Amino acid sequence: MASTKPVWKKRSSKADVIGVVRPHGFGQQAFIPAMVKGLGVSMRHFFENVATRKSVETIEYPEQQPHKPERYRGLHRLMHRDDGAVRCVACQCCSTACPAHCITIVAEETNNANEKRPAIFEIDELRCIACGLCVEACPCDAIRMDTGEHAKPVEDRSDAIETLQTMMARGIKSIAKQGGAGPTWRETAPGEHPRDQNR
Repeated sequence: MASTKPVWKKRSSKADVIGVVRPHGFGQQAFIPAMVKGLGVSMRHFFENVATRKSVETIEYPEQQPHKPERYRGLHRLMHRDDGAVRCVACQCCSTACPAHCITIVAEETNNANEKRPAIFEIDELRCIACGLCVEACPCDAIRMDTGEHAKPVEDRSDAIETLQTMMARGIKSIAKQGGAGPTWRETAPGEHPRDQNR
C-alpha cells in the first residue's frame, strides 16, 4: 500500500506546497466500484419489478386515471344561463386577473342594453399556469376549472387554444343567481344566513 505521508516540496516562492500521494488505485479514482454498485441496485430493482411488479408506482395512463384531489384544476369551461346562452358578460375581470395573459375576450352588444357578451373568448392552454385566478375573479360564475381533464397534447400551437365553443361544450347550466341576492337579502330571507343563526 502506498504511503500517505505528505511529501514536502520546496519552491522558490514564499508559500510551501504539500503533495499528497493518493492511496487508491486507478479503479477507485475512476469510481468504477461505485458505478458497479449503483448499476447493481438498479438492475436488482428492474428484474424484481419485471418479475413481480410489487413496488411499481406507475399507472397505466390514460386507461387508468390517477386520483385527483377535490380542488384539482382542469381545463376551463364556460357555464350556461337558463336559455343556454353563455353567462359571461365580457367584463374582462378574468383576463385582467390572469398573470399569464393567456385570456383574450372581444365583447359584442346584446339585446340587453345593460349587458354585453363575448364574441371571442379564447384561452391559450400552453400559456395558462392553472392558477385559478380567473375563476376567483369572475363575478358571474361564468368560468370554472373543475372539469378534471388534462390539456391534450397538440402538434400545432393553435390547437391548444380553447375557444368559446369548446368551453361552452364542456359547460352546464349554473344555478348561481345572476347579480347576487342584492342589498336586501336579509329582509327577503331572514335567518337563513349562518351569521344570523349565530345571533
